[in-house]
Parts: sequence; C-alpha cells; structure tokens
Amino acid sequence: MTTSTATRSVYTPSNINWITAGFMVAFHVLAVAALWSFSWTNLVVALVLYWLAGGLGICLGYHRLLTHRGFSTSKAFEYFLAVCGTLAFEGGPIFWVATHRRHHQTSDQDGDPHSPRDGGFWAHMGWILFGDTHHNSTDLMVRYAPDLGRVPFYRRLNTYHYVPLVALGILLAVSGGLPLVLWGVFLRTVVGLHATWLVNSATHMWGTRRFDTRDDSRNNWWVALLTFGEGWHNNHHAHPVSARHGLAWYELDLTWIALKGLDLVGLVDDVKVASVRGRAPTE
Repeated sequence: MTTSTATRSVYTPSNINWITAGFMVAFHVLAVAALWSFSWTNLVVALVLYWLAGGLGICLGYHRLLTHRGFSTSKAFEYFLAVCGTLAFEGGPIFWVATHRRHHQTSDQDGDPHSPRDGGFWAHMGWILFGDTHHNSTDLMVRYAPDLGRVPFYRRLNTYHYVPLVALGILLAVSGGLPLVLWGVFLRTVVGLHATWLVNSATHMWGTRRFDTRDDSRNNWWVALLTFGEGWHNNHHAHPVSARHGLAWYELDLTWIALKGLDLVGLVDDVKVASVRGRAPTE
C-alpha cells in the first residue's frame, strides 16, 4: 500500500497536533525508562491494568458495548467500563465511539479516519499526530455519537477523560513510588496504544479474509493475542454488532470469554452473536 499525495502533504510541522505529540513523546520516553526498574510486582500491576484498561475498558466497554451495543448491562456496570476505558489514554468515550463509527461507515474509503490506503503509518498513529481528531471537542463529536451525547455522564467523562488516569498515577505513586508509575501508567499505556493501533493498521493489511466485505479488513491472530480478540477484524466488519469476534473454535477471543463469564453471573444480557457455519477462511 502506498501513501496518497493528500496524506503525505499533512506530514508537516504546521499540521502536528503539538499537545498530543508532546504527550506521546513523553509517554514513550518514560515507557522506555520503566525497563530499568523491573520488578515482579511492577510487572503484575502493569498486566492487571493492561487487562482492566484494554480488555474491559476498550474492548468490552468502548467497543463492543458503547459503539456497537453487542450486549446490554446495568448503567452502573456500563459506566464502570467507560471509566476503565479512559485509563487506556485513547480519549473519552464519545470521541472513541464517534471515531470508530466513522471508520465503519467509510471503511477504507474517503472519510475513513485511519485507513492503510493512506499509508501504514497514517493508519497506525499518523492520524492521531497529524489528523483533525478533535479529542476534546465534545460538541463536535456528539454528531457521530448522539446516543452518548444525550447522557451527561458521558459528556463530562469525554471532556475530562484524563482525570481517572491522573488519579491512578497518584495512587500508584503513593503505593509504590516512581517505578510503579512507570510500569502501571507509562509502559502499560504505550503497549496498549500500539496494540489498539495495530487493529487500525495491521488488520487492514495482513491476515486472512473469511468474509467478502467491502473493505480490506482481515483476521490476524497475533493482533488478536495482543488485543484480547480484536484482531479477528474481518469477522467484526462482517458482523459489527456481534459481541463475539473470534467466530471459529480456534480463534481465541479473550473478551468473548470474559463476556460469557459476566453473562453467567448475570452482569450482562441480550448478548448478540454471529454464526459462520459452513464457512472457511479465504485469502
């Protein structure tokens, strides 16, 4: 895939989102610094928070619940998942949902916020650094997520999405000092960001296609491992509402397994699942 002239033209200093770029540079530098303060405690805390923010917050909360309504749950648990999502440092719920819905509406076509047809780097993180993303423009983003925009909780959380992560950082600093902050906030967050961005880039470039969708979405097993099942992206684009993305027995979908557990204890219901009987993966 090649980068279009229009996309290449945005890679100029005048188009950089300087605040976003500054935070990204700082987070990456501090993530590398974390490697000099390894301990098993730091690693375990980072892994638990990786699941809390990425698995529960982004995959289950932001994506399968708020964006696609693949299942139902109580408002209390829904709000809990949304707060967990803010810990991933991927923006507030209205911004995230609006961006992802735009992606589905125009996937790999004009208007897609992050298509590899505009270049792999653009799809991975260029759109964040150089694109017109409107992270904190709640009034603008509610146009694409009016259901969330009608809820005061989501409007406030979208505007102040950084507050839970700051609070977490303070808690970790009090509990374990700077090393725990480096692992529990910066390293964990950077790994989670790149894992999510791989869904935007890698799963539209490499992998297999079970369904003949109108976009370039693909099923990618190693992205699925990093993202709790989000790498089964061709399945997802064919059946966006399905709360299960790994549709075959060999497609490990940890978010789906967690959802089945939540269903078993009565925390969720009305779980929507697609079926692929008789279909085989195609290149």
